[in-house]
Amino acid sequence: MAHLALTPRLNDLPSSNLLAQTGYPALARVLQARQIDDISQLDTQLSQLLPAADLLGIDTAISLIDAAIDHQDKILIVGDFDCDGATSTALMVRSLRQMGAVVDFLVPDRFKFGYGLTPQIVDYGVARYQPKLIITVDNGISSHEGVEQAHRLGVKVVITDHHLTTKPSPPADAVVNPNQLGCGFGSKYLVGVGVAFYVMGRLAKYRREHGKSTANVAQYLDLVALGTVADLGVLDRNNRILVTHGLARIRQAQCVIGILAILEQAGRQHQSITSEDFGFAIAPRINAAGRMDDMRIGVECLLADDWQTAHRLAMELNKLNHARRAVEMSMKDDAVAIIETLPALNEGDAHKSMVLYQDDWHQGVIGIVAGRLKQQLYCPCIVFAPADTDAIADDDAIKGSARSIAGVHIRDVIERVAFEYPDLIEHFGGHAMAAGLTLKKSNFERFAKAFAEQMAQFDDALFCEEQFTDGTLTPDEFSLRFADTLQNISVWGNGFTPPAFDGEFEVLNHRVLKDKHLKLTLKMAGVQYPIDAIWFNYQPQNWDYRAASVHILYTLDINEWQGSQNLQLIVKDLAVMQIAALNPLGA
Repeated sequence: MAHLALTPRLNDLPSSNLLAQTGYPALARVLQARQIDDISQLDTQLSQLLPAADLLGIDTAISLIDAAIDHQDKILIVGDFDCDGATSTALMVRSLRQMGAVVDFLVPDRFKFGYGLTPQIVDYGVARYQPKLIITVDNGISSHEGVEQAHRLGVKVVITDHHLTTKPSPPADAVVNPNQLGCGFGSKYLVGVGVAFYVMGRLAKYRREHGKSTANVAQYLDLVALGTVADLGVLDRNNRILVTHGLARIRQAQCVIGILAILEQAGRQHQSITSEDFGFAIAPRINAAGRMDDMRIGVECLLADDWQTAHRLAMELNKLNHARRAVEMSMKDDAVAIIETLPALNEGDAHKSMVLYQDDWHQGVIGIVAGRLKQQLYCPCIVFAPADTDAIADDDAIKGSARSIAGVHIRDVIERVAFEYPDLIEHFGGHAMAAGLTLKKSNFERFAKAFAEQMAQFDDALFCEEQFTDGTLTPDEFSLRFADTLQNISVWGNGFTPPAFDGEFEVLNHRVLKDKHLKLTLKMAGVQYPIDAIWFNYQPQNWDYRAASVHILYTLDINEWQGSQNLQLIVKDLAVMQIAALNPLGA
């Protein structure tokens, strides 16, 4: 009846060099499609990391921090209320305490202070902790007013951040950000915890060379790996090295106790954790603290040094995550109801943007809902909620969280709106795929219109989601050995996309699990045994129970059950090719 419309990731034949090195045609294609020309490029030794000295401002930063440690000046870490911010904060606090620093941390309450080093958070932090030095992690590159306020109060500021900027850095005493103007660091994809790792690592080396108390910062690569994947850091070679070593530490239980406690709550085994578990098991629970309550709970869990404390805090995070899910589902239902009232598009047209707001929506969940809508509509989506911050004096603030699609740099689009309408947006910042902004509720309709005008300029083709394939597998590649090779040859994630293959299969059997998952037993020509496949959360309208043969886009998985391992296909999409002529299958 139909085949899936798929785009090959690699149109050429793989190089003979990669074929010889890997022994599998499919693996050679996978690597070449991801710009790997030689297997040596997958080397993940820490010695292959880019040099810290290339980060603009790093030596000034460590000089300031080193002096503060020696003088026992109070240091205050100001973090962000997401998983990257929490891991950055925990890494800084742990490293500095190990070096003998007097240090505490503060994560701004998103509902009271909003994001970043604002003048209000500086006033609060100085009054409560009396620091001589403030170090930001995962924020600060746009905090001009906050830095100025700190200086007025006699406090020095070191900014460590990774967010994009097109403007000069704030007048801090030191700024470390691979994306600041003039920085020649070889990777622009470090996330906040990656920058914190580089700063602390260089500081530890400096203090070691000068015979001072120091720290083994590499022991915290578990935090670096978690924050990098959770923040959707692009897995270039540098980030793959960091994540690989962090994963290895967790698998060996050589990680902070809090991660093990969170994994227990998520029902995951640390010995077999993958980078995917960061995004689906650990990060949502840590993020739930910042979304529903106070990120300090998440940071304290990562700082805990005994199991009892870590277990108690992990249970709190789990409860907050359940609450977050309930609020998210309610808001998603509201959003879908609003969309259904909008004028229908002509056949063949596509939504190019969706901007929504309701008075009773929860500020902590708008990013997740925007992401869900983006997946459903496949267009950039911005969801707003009442800000509940002191950011705008007349209490008219609403805060938006944006999620985008490939080909639309969402932060740049918002910046163009801000340039054309200078009075429209109060604050904004972010990345290519995600951004945040604050504006007055009275400006919502004007902003939605201005944003739609910008989006109208993009080519229609961008809004038709492409599905990519790494090709078909040979019969001998349907094996546990090949699946294990794929899993272990590299970490996979954003920018180093997990391999996906396609093929035509005969359907031997099917059944529905828990009313939402489609379990298939398949047969492929040349493979002597049945192949299991599962389609999680499948859409019933996309499946005909009479199917005799199907075309599937899938990833390879190893299913472990009661001590045995079996090859399993994880179905990403499916098209029915042929309907059974006689009795319906499974009847």
